[in-house]
Amino acid sequence: MKSYRLMYPMRTYLIVSGRGEEANVMAADWVTVVSARPFMVGVAIAPQRHTWKLVKKYGEFVVSVPGLEMLDDVWVAGTKHGPEKLKETSITLVPSKSIETPSIKEALANLECRVVDERDYGDHTWFVGEVVDGSYSETAFPNGRPNLEANFLAHASWVDFVTFEKRIYRPGKANSR
Repeated sequence: MKSYRLMYPMRTYLIVSGRGEEANVMAADWVTVVSARPFMVGVAIAPQRHTWKLVKKYGEFVVSVPGLEMLDDVWVAGTKHGPEKLKETSITLVPSKSIETPSIKEALANLECRVVDERDYGDHTWFVGEVVDGSYSETAFPNGRPNLEANFLAHASWVDFVTFEKRIYRPGKANSR
């Protein structure tokens, strides 16, 4: 077993890069918040990926949050290569608010990022983007909190995905609600 699999399950995201006919979408699990102020996120992308070339070229990307309804699109984005794969999906690219890279209409949320740093670590480049704008579904994030019934996706193993149950656990004796 590959040791990094011990980190799973992990949330699954879609990374949008490029513009116009070049626009591309890839699936990524290796995404995380790296700063709250300013709000920055990081994503690990292998140099052989088309997305890597487009993020390097344009210095921006969008982190889209897919729901379970997008699972087939996530699978295509994660297993096929190049912008032509979008023809095999039901993904609708729409203009972002503050950057030229498009967002995904069907996503539960879109974080628009401008690259502020990049470093090579082993076989991946870690791109850090400052979140300059975004959009989200009010149903998925009522009152600024995630609605666990919105079916946020997590990658459990190669072909296995899960969503979150609506049970909340908290520390202490009354540890769930």
